[in-house]
Amino acid sequence: MKLRTQLLLINAASIALLVAAVAASHTMMLLDVHQARLLTIITIAAGILSSVAYWGMTIPVSRSIQELIGFAEQVGDGQLEDASMHPSGPYEVRQLTRSVQDMKARLQSHLRQLELDEKTRRELIANVSHDLRTPIASIQSFVEALQDRVIDDTETSQAYLTTIHREVRRLNSLIDDLFELSKLEAGQETFEPVPCHLDQIIIEVLDSYSVRIHEKMLQVHVSVGDDIPVLHLMPEKMMRVLNNLVDNAVRHSPQGGLLRINVQAHPHAGFIEVTIRDEAERVTGEDAKRVFERFYRVDKSRNKRSGGAGLGLAIARSLVELHGGEIGVRTPPNTTQGNEFWFTLPLHKR
Repeated sequence: MKLRTQLLLINAASIALLVAAVAASHTMMLLDVHQARLLTIITIAAGILSSVAYWGMTIPVSRSIQELIGFAEQVGDGQLEDASMHPSGPYEVRQLTRSVQDMKARLQSHLRQLELDEKTRRELIANVSHDLRTPIASIQSFVEALQDRVIDDTETSQAYLTTIHREVRRLNSLIDDLFELSKLEAGQETFEPVPCHLDQIIIEVLDSYSVRIHEKMLQVHVSVGDDIPVLHLMPEKMMRVLNNLVDNAVRHSPQGGLLRINVQAHPHAGFIEVTIRDEAERVTGEDAKRVFERFYRVDKSRNKRSGGAGLGLAIARSLVELHGGEIGVRTPPNTTQGNEFWFTLPLHKR
């Protein structure tokens, strides 16, 4: 039975009870005929008025409830984009409508996140499978060639073994990176900083890349502000960040290009900023938004000669965030080429 019908029946029962009470009072001679007639008329008139009031007041409530029912059915059928309604009716009903709309917005947001997570999961599985399959297939082919004694001379056999060793090291590196990234993203890496000089870490990183920098004939300019204080960092983790960023810059820089590393303090904002600027092909649009994601590669061919497994920048982001900083990539001002990878570190994080 509908709410409106229930209210009208209750109102009718109340009127009947009052009329019966007036009739009983007249029978018991508590009221004379004129008094009983007047009270009966008043009771019936009040009943009609209250019925009309009930009917009019329940119209917006019933309409709002019907809209809520339709809204809930659309949400239940997954039509979140089409489901909408405007708050109307009494205050309480409007509040309920707003609460339901807020619930729908949160549900919609959660569903989008689930879809994004599912897409990321599929991409992750595909990328891991690709990056594991390639060295495994290479190792398998060389091992089979050695087992079948296809190669007779020692020199070629040694070259095959060297290739197998290189591919095994590549697999170990990929597994180590995956393990480190999973620990960082799970929050299992503890922050244990010590006082250290950032410029010393930069020097050590550049020294480790001196051969590759010389092979590409890159010009390297390093600028460290005089006001850079001793920072509380995890030296090995910060070296990993700089290694990944410098490796990315060296790998993609053109022959004879310029590589700039700048460290600048922003004491009023409470952080320092480190920038690594190269002259590589620009990373823009969707690539700039996703370049720090796991396994994301600007080179869609996933050619190992043009890059690693796509974990270096994701690890760098997690390590910078572990230090309480931020990381990103932007287009350098007043230039027509190149990228500027940057990250910040707080001045007083302990």
